[in-house]
Amino acid sequence: TSESEEEEEEWEPRSKIVRRPHLPKKTEAKTKKAAAPRSPMARKMIKKVAIKEEMDISLPVTPVEDNKVQLLKPKEEDVGTKPKSLNHKPKVPKKMEINSFQGKNQSSLENDEKPSTSFPVPEKQVKQEKCEEEFAFDEPPSKKIKLNACPEGKPVKNLGGKKIKEEFEMNWDIVQALSEITNVEPWVCANLIQLFQEENTIPFIARYRKELINNLEADALREVQQTLEELHTVAKKTHTTIQKLKKEGKLSSCLLKGLLNCRTLEELDHVSAPYKTGSKGTKAQRARQLGLEPAALSLLQNPGELNLFSYVTPDTKGLADIQEVEAGVQHILADIFAKDKDTLDFIRKLCQKRYISIQSTLAKVSSKNGNEKDIDKFHLYHEFSCNIKNIQHHQILAINRGENLKILTVKVNIPDGVKNEFCWWCVNERWRPKQFLKPEFMRILWSSVEDAYKRLIYPLLCREFRSKLTSDAEKESVMMFGRNLRQLLLTSPVRGRTLMGVDPGYKHGCKLAIISPTSQILHTDVVYLHSGQGFREAEKIKRLLLQYSCSTVVIGNGTACRETEAYFADLIMKRYFAPLDVVYCIVSEAGASIYSVSPEASKEMPDLDPNLRSAVSIARRVQDPLAELVKIEPKHIGVGMYQHDVSQTLLKATLDSVVEECVSFVGVDINICSEILLRHIAGLNANRAKNIIEWREKNGPFINREQLKEVKGLGPKTFQQCAGFIRFNQEYIKTFCSNKKNELGSGALLTEAGTLGKKKSKPTSCALQQPNPLDQTCIHPESYNIAMRFLSLIGGNANDIGKPDMQQKVNAVIQKEGLEGTAKNLNTTVHTLQLIIDGLTQPEGYDIRTDFDKPDFKRSIVCFEDLTVGAVLTGKVENATPFGVFVDIGVGKAGLIPVRNITEAKLSKVKKRRSLGLGPGERVEVKVLNVDISRLRITLDLIRVL
Repeated sequence: TSESEEEEEEWEPRSKIVRRPHLPKKTEAKTKKAAAPRSPMARKMIKKVAIKEEMDISLPVTPVEDNKVQLLKPKEEDVGTKPKSLNHKPKVPKKMEINSFQGKNQSSLENDEKPSTSFPVPEKQVKQEKCEEEFAFDEPPSKKIKLNACPEGKPVKNLGGKKIKEEFEMNWDIVQALSEITNVEPWVCANLIQLFQEENTIPFIARYRKELINNLEADALREVQQTLEELHTVAKKTHTTIQKLKKEGKLSSCLLKGLLNCRTLEELDHVSAPYKTGSKGTKAQRARQLGLEPAALSLLQNPGELNLFSYVTPDTKGLADIQEVEAGVQHILADIFAKDKDTLDFIRKLCQKRYISIQSTLAKVSSKNGNEKDIDKFHLYHEFSCNIKNIQHHQILAINRGENLKILTVKVNIPDGVKNEFCWWCVNERWRPKQFLKPEFMRILWSSVEDAYKRLIYPLLCREFRSKLTSDAEKESVMMFGRNLRQLLLTSPVRGRTLMGVDPGYKHGCKLAIISPTSQILHTDVVYLHSGQGFREAEKIKRLLLQYSCSTVVIGNGTACRETEAYFADLIMKRYFAPLDVVYCIVSEAGASIYSVSPEASKEMPDLDPNLRSAVSIARRVQDPLAELVKIEPKHIGVGMYQHDVSQTLLKATLDSVVEECVSFVGVDINICSEILLRHIAGLNANRAKNIIEWREKNGPFINREQLKEVKGLGPKTFQQCAGFIRFNQEYIKTFCSNKKNELGSGALLTEAGTLGKKKSKPTSCALQQPNPLDQTCIHPESYNIAMRFLSLIGGNANDIGKPDMQQKVNAVIQKEGLEGTAKNLNTTVHTLQLIIDGLTQPEGYDIRTDFDKPDFKRSIVCFEDLTVGAVLTGKVENATPFGVFVDIGVGKAGLIPVRNITEAKLSKVKKRRSLGLGPGERVEVKVLNVDISRLRITLDLIRVL
């Protein structure tokens, strides 16, 4: 867009200035000059130089944070600035020294540079090293993206040069920092930074760039991405602070170093706090304004010559008598101690070795005028204390919520021993005076240290502990929500059945909706089951079920769900619906009522009453859970814990990312899917999805993936991200093509193709209109030529994809040569080959969700009072939290399996498991351990996962 181009023009030169001082040795320029004309990369660098020449160097220095903008830079310049840049050719070597270490996308150049700087290399050797393909991988996403023979690259290829390439301005290396925080290998972090800068989406990276990320899962990628954003924020904020302090003339070299060392926002706040333009400043600042700083420094450096009485001026507030002067000196010393990095490091280390606890007690105010019910909710935390190393995430969130509601008071307890040891160390080691101190000066020093600890350091430590615990707990809560949501979205669809959705209710009746196997609404109605007319309504229900031969009833789990379930179970037991064998299942209706009044629902079902829309939504949730649940904002689905207490931006970003991952991995059939589903495909958004649907309505179905490029707004980058996740039903397309040919004759088909899209009047459009059998697989178009070479290697035909015959041919070749050998022959990586094999051998219409659990269909019912301790039941996981798993055992109230009862041995080995391992939708066998009827609580033990 024109906006981003303006931004780029403005950002580019500034980064150059920031990085100016770091010039490499002169020799490098020569080696590079040799390679310059050969590579597209070097040409781009020359163009950059040209632009740099014309810019005014007197711009204010600001850090470049917007990496994405930077990355796209060369693409635009490729077009316009060629002639300009060539005039500057003589200046190239000099300028390129700076450029090579500044440009954000030259990591391959820097890689190849490494050998040439460490020891002398003959010029020819350097030339050989630079191979075109290496540049192609590291290039920004330009129009050439599809030409790369092997875009995957080699994992370690990308390692070098990253330090310079990324956040140049901080005193820590972003790759190292990221690796330490997330426990991911440094080379993977380096590659991920590059991939995220090039605007790759998580589903795309997780599926098509496995060798670059060491096979990480999407969850881990999300964590790295979030941490990276946090580090970027810290760097950005640090530089804004530096600029501000520079302007105000408060920036000393020591302060600059301190700021550049900060890795978290808390550290940054602490270092910069004293220099903020406050209303009246700190006590120390006021003492400094009175001119007491020399006295304070002299007490530490040269106490023999210090005379505090000389500072007393009776008519000045703050210097009126010796006590006030001493207090002023004490405040300045306390401030110096509390801002010293070594002192803070010492106390932090000390705290790590000691028992630090967090305590919560019932607040005095709340016990007088609080709501009994609310106070009772927190009864576990009325007298609670726990070591901060052992406290659970859910406990932190509960305490925080209690504190916000003013029901609990919370404090961090640091033992006195810490204070005593710290004060002794300060006086005798870190701040030991240079000469002997008089007793009164010694007293000032001691009270300064104690004041620093009590007034400044202790509150800082409490804030740090609390904010670290809270942010960890929030992240865990959000990750848990994401895992639960994924499991829910990937519930196996129930295909090929006519379903009756029931939205239960008392006064306003139960809303019914019957939908066909293809999700069409066949009939809607309202029946009053719970107002004494149940018997009369049974006739009506039977008539409808028989009329549409529907034998599956889906009941929403809201108000009146138990009664409605009992009503149907009773009729089924009496075989009332014979000859139909009717079964029912209960499904969560969370978010259905919100959806039924949303603009999307009124657009989709304009003639239906909102109450009936929710019955349709309930039935469709069983038929195709993913397509139905993406219509609802993820946080309304309600499978997390404390979701209203955590950072809403983090929650939204994570949940949207999980939805995108699920929709992308399942894939969508481009010719029949809804606009809402398309929005969530990697690389697409609401606008692009709308354009795809409009194109489809105007030009008829898409015939192959290449045609996507004709859609307005789908550039090469978007195509690269989304193409692998979009599927084409081959039979439908073949039928469409043959009908079209019969109608128009083949000549007419060509002319129609010629008029489609943007300037596609070349004769090649005819080829574009051929269906490609690979489009029904998960193979990415960038690997089509490898797939075709593999097919000819095994003697297969693209039309046999997914047939048993194909599986045999693939197995024969792989057994003979092995996966690695075959990959070497085809000049590709093992991961890409594995993906191609999966794509060719998966049966037609394969759906990854078939491995997940289906809804639980039942014919009879148990009630709460029937439960006995020791009873063994089967149930379905409803929600997972860090303290346990809630299981619906069909009695209207979910039971809890505490986390201590979930052990590795009880979890099934088949499913890939991470962390707790149980998630919504899984079927489990449980034993009742305890039933508390008054509090409606059921405690369960896990026997096994079904």
